[in-house]
Amino acid sequence: MKKLLKRLKQDKILVADGAIGTMLMSHLKLGESPESINLTHPEILEEIASLYLDAGADIIQTNTFGASPLKLSLYSLEDKTEEINRNAVLAVRKVVGNRAYILASCGPSNKLLKPYGDADPEVVYNSFERQIKALISAGVDIICIETMTDLREATLAIKAAKTVSPSIPIIATMTFDLTPRGFYTIMGVNIEEAVSGLEMAGADIIGSNCGNGIENMIKIALEFKKYSNLPLIIQPNTGPPKLEDGIPVYQETPEFIAEKAKELVAIGVSIIGGCCGTTPEHIRAIRKMVDSFSDCKCRHDFKSC
Repeated sequence: MKKLLKRLKQDKILVADGAIGTMLMSHLKLGESPESINLTHPEILEEIASLYLDAGADIIQTNTFGASPLKLSLYSLEDKTEEINRNAVLAVRKVVGNRAYILASCGPSNKLLKPYGDADPEVVYNSFERQIKALISAGVDIICIETMTDLREATLAIKAAKTVSPSIPIIATMTFDLTPRGFYTIMGVNIEEAVSGLEMAGADIIGSNCGNGIENMIKIALEFKKYSNLPLIIQPNTGPPKLEDGIPVYQETPEFIAEKAKELVAIGVSIIGGCCGTTPEHIRAIRKMVDSFSDCKCRHDFKSC
């Protein structure tokens, strides 16, 4: 496949996959680590990858969001770090071959850095470095530092990835809440600060995932574009969930997401995917929308096509 960053510089719009956690929910026992599936049932990961590939995703993620040793230690699985990350990559590669990019998901460590918590920055950095070494050794195409709320933690993860492989493309996304003062992470980082910090740390692609449905994500994308010329990735939830019998149920349909995502194209978003609540059907609808973009003269006109 062509190099990712080269394709994005050519103004290509790529479609990422949707939620893994949503797809795994029915396979997990209460209190079980989602990454334990990588050890016991890699065929489930193959099935999920196949569904998203068939839906038209250009980028398929690994089930490694919580596969840093610090996060795995909550389940006494830290000694399995390398195996868990390797198995996740191999499961996706077995399905996609070279038909899609394999994106390595790296989520927060679940630790608060000093002085707000007791986590030493060096320990957090080493945890990310160990995970990323395993992912790159297994053959991923992209490292994605995602769902970050602490800019310092995101920076540590980016620097760890750059140390392990200076050449691999790095995506970094943060999660924002809408407040009376605008969009901020729960650690008090606004979008302008996020852009500055992520760019300075060395991220190649930046953006936002999780925490918001498509309408708020359009507003977030507009603000990112005010402060950055880097390629932008946006991965919305399918709206805020409603609890039904204790299970979160997401409301935004594939058709609604795809229609609204036309505005992301018009804004200039480079990669559009999904987060919590999204399924292969949502990605299929986004794929169809993105493919129809070629019928319009330019991005600016696309949302009215």
